[in-house]
Amino acid sequence: MKDLTKYRNIGIFAHVDAGKTTTTERILKLSGKIHKIGEVHDGESTMDFMDQEAERGITIQSAATTCFWNDHQFNVIDTPGHVDFTIEVYRSLKVLDGGVGVFCGSGGVEPQSETNWRYANDSEVSRIIYVNKLDRIGADFYRVVAQVKKVLGATPLVMVLPIGTESDFVGLVDLMTMKAHVWDDSGQPENFTIEDIPADMLDKATEYRAEMVETAVEQDDDVMEKYLDGEQPDIETLKKCIRKGTIDLAFFPTYCGSSFKNKGLQLILDAVVDYLPNPLDVKPLPEVDAEGAETGNFAVIDPEAPLRGLAFKIMDDKFGALTFTRIYSGSIKKGDTILNSFTGKTERVGRMVEMHADDRKEIDVAQAGDIIAIVGLKNVQTGHTLCDIKNPATLEPMVFPDPVISIAVAPKDKANAEKLGNAIGKMIQEDPSFRVETDEETNEMILKGMGELHLDIKIDILKRTHKVEVEVGAPQVAYRETITKPVSDSYTHKKQSGGSGQFAKIDYTIEPGEVGSGFIFESKIVGGNVPKEYIPAVEKGFKFSVNKGPLAGYPCLDFKVTLQDGGFHAVDSSAIAFEIAAKAAYRQSMVKAGPQILEPMMKLDVFSPEEKIGDVIGDLNRRRGMIQGQEPTPGGVRVKAEAPLSAMFGYIGDLRTMTSGRGQFSMEFSHYAACPRNIAEEVIVKAKEREEALRK
Repeated sequence: MKDLTKYRNIGIFAHVDAGKTTTTERILKLSGKIHKIGEVHDGESTMDFMDQEAERGITIQSAATTCFWNDHQFNVIDTPGHVDFTIEVYRSLKVLDGGVGVFCGSGGVEPQSETNWRYANDSEVSRIIYVNKLDRIGADFYRVVAQVKKVLGATPLVMVLPIGTESDFVGLVDLMTMKAHVWDDSGQPENFTIEDIPADMLDKATEYRAEMVETAVEQDDDVMEKYLDGEQPDIETLKKCIRKGTIDLAFFPTYCGSSFKNKGLQLILDAVVDYLPNPLDVKPLPEVDAEGAETGNFAVIDPEAPLRGLAFKIMDDKFGALTFTRIYSGSIKKGDTILNSFTGKTERVGRMVEMHADDRKEIDVAQAGDIIAIVGLKNVQTGHTLCDIKNPATLEPMVFPDPVISIAVAPKDKANAEKLGNAIGKMIQEDPSFRVETDEETNEMILKGMGELHLDIKIDILKRTHKVEVEVGAPQVAYRETITKPVSDSYTHKKQSGGSGQFAKIDYTIEPGEVGSGFIFESKIVGGNVPKEYIPAVEKGFKFSVNKGPLAGYPCLDFKVTLQDGGFHAVDSSAIAFEIAAKAAYRQSMVKAGPQILEPMMKLDVFSPEEKIGDVIGDLNRRRGMIQGQEPTPGGVRVKAEAPLSAMFGYIGDLRTMTSGRGQFSMEFSHYAACPRNIAEEVIVKAKEREEALRK
């Protein structure tokens, strides 16, 4: 039995380019896991092992590794920062106990940091904050701390202060011990000395320490009482209070340093041990029933309890499918047969491995608290629960956002057609935010994703990893339709053709619903005008029709159908007759209900040098963007805006041209909004042209 108090399951998350992967590389080097540091900008980092990651210098999929520090085992997951791969962060945070939020010393709290922070709040993950890149021009630790308070609404507990800034950054003042850690210029992480605090920083350090102590002692009434009586808590007591506050999400211990220059990381690792929770400190995960409602039972962290594990990631590699699993209770041995409670099918555990990026170490047994990969499971997907056959249960599943952009692909020839099907099947299993449909009319394969970069990488993986040659169509926007006014109507379905006929009559109201309500059906029939057994058929008919709106054939959102009355025939009525009536009623009435086209609106965060900001805002206005705010930063201006996705294709190229290569932006789906009439008419015309072409 392993000592779970010595375990730390942690994730490293941040905005793109804040230095997550570099930080992870340094952690692995410091803990002795790797002996040569691979740099992201050289395309040689351990954790970015995909070709696409090495070339672009970004993380695309989360990578897991295990290492040790002060006889504690760290299971570390390095997550992507780019908004198109947010899904990787979400599902990693879902299974972790703690996290390190990395912020850039000059960029501060950037848009993706906000999204990741929100996900971490939703998953109730304890965090420490690490302000990285303090050696960069424009870096300012105190400004980032202020941003954490203002933008994230969080309480940072400052634990260290930087000595020097930008190129003069040499070390840190540790407020716990009131000593300075100063590194030399060798760039080696172990080459530092512990000295007295520089005289010019003593007052500031004393002030910040008093603030830290005051915040910490609030976690324990007895300690607080003694402190108010003038008794200073010792370091052990302080650590205990800070640990409690961190686990309760009352505040977030805040550190700083420079990962690239190897300064300050030992204190981060010590903080992970001292303040982040072990598996036993975290609230046990609730078990749910088939409808997703909590049953009142929990997956208690106990190796002796029945098995409960959550598959949070599927990855395909040369050895077969790897199912990354967090074990919440019980244990798994090599050769065990386990149950997938989602499919109801059993799976045999052939091999289990501990991951180190794309290397693996075989293990024979894993227990509660472990994060492992199981090789060769057949029918498991992200979010499925793996459990004990004799004692089945389901853990709270994961919810993934709908894609907003699609492209059509077709294999170049017959030889590629079969390979394409197999490759797509593997890619869907690996990434739940990537969807694929076949257009029944054109027979084209439609790939759907979270953004241009997301689909761009998928095409690259198809070509390079799976060796499939495809032709790619232009990106398509996922429009939707809705209605704007209520309609009361009636429809009668009659068919007599010898023998028993078909008869169904329904009186109904169709009305707009609340935004985000989807399709709602209600029956107000009292008495037997429509027999009870036929009402579900009416709902089924309307529900089936929702996928094809009246204007351009896009799915219809946010409306309510109320069945008011109807009629039936003792012999000729049947469930199928009522279903046909509902489908025809949908077609008849939706066109009368003021239908309109909706388009996906995106939340933008654009960075521009100050002298180019006028051009950038002018361009956003031309793209129908709504500017919501501007914020000066050390290197320029950040503009927050909303704009329709259809106007944002190819934006990164235009932005770089306008700003001489210095502009950056990130974009994520916000909501659906009504399309202006001229754009809606274009969308409808294109849809009709496509239909016409298919008829021919």
